[in-house]
Amino acid sequence: MTPKEMFSRFEFIGVTLLCRSYDEVMVMPVGHFLDQWEIYRQFNGLAKPESETFIDDIMD
Repeated sequence: MTPKEMFSRFEFIGVTLLCRSYDEVMVMPVGHFLDQWEIYRQFNGLAKPESETFIDDIMD
C-alpha cells in the first residue's frame, strides 16, 4: 500500500466511520486517530479487547 492510499484510507475512516469533519481529521494526532478507530471497531464488534476486566476482579 502506497502512502497516498494509506492517507486516503485514514481520511475515509475518519470522515465517514468516525463522523469527524475533514478539518478535524487532518489535525488529529495519529495516536488519537488510531485509538478512536480501535474503540469504533470494538464497539461495533469488529474486534475484541485484549483483556476484559470486571469491577469484581478489581475489588477482591
